[in-house]
Amino acid sequence: MGLLRHHDDRPVRRFEMREELIAIGDDSWITDESGQKAFHVDGKAMRVRDTWILQDATGAEVAEIKERKLTLRDKMHLEVRGRSATVTKRIIGLRDHFKIELDGQADLSAHGNVVDHEYEIEQDGTKVAEVSKRWFRVRESYGVEVFGETDPALVLAIAVAIDGMTRDR
Repeated sequence: MGLLRHHDDRPVRRFEMREELIAIGDDSWITDESGQKAFHVDGKAMRVRDTWILQDATGAEVAEIKERKLTLRDKMHLEVRGRSATVTKRIIGLRDHFKIELDGQADLSAHGNVVDHEYEIEQDGTKVAEVSKRWFRVRESYGVEVFGETDPALVLAIAVAIDGMTRDR
């Protein structure tokens, strides 16, 4: 899959996502580095707010991503493998910045050019994931690298939430 920029000793899991996967009602597969279907994103078009369900390759639900309407800031609520998280968009200078509050764990932050799918996700100053479009020749695709023991379902749910919060409305 061409994601060869990782240079430390932590294990890396790599995924390919499609930009259009968060369109209302769209379903899409997220593939792993070998091209196998790893996760399915099921868009729920008939709800009042945007909702996506992330399922593993067997069809088991691993995450639910819901947009929180009527909030002052853009927010998404995540339920990932029984744990809650909230993704909040923050305005810091000209770059996008997102705070991810996790139940029972240190918060995460995502920063960079999220509109162009070029950003990092960090926890306590350590990069736990990187999102980049540069790794693909196909315009509608971007890659997600998940480092160490970080749950890929959590990172992919965060990426779907950020896509949902930054796409043209």
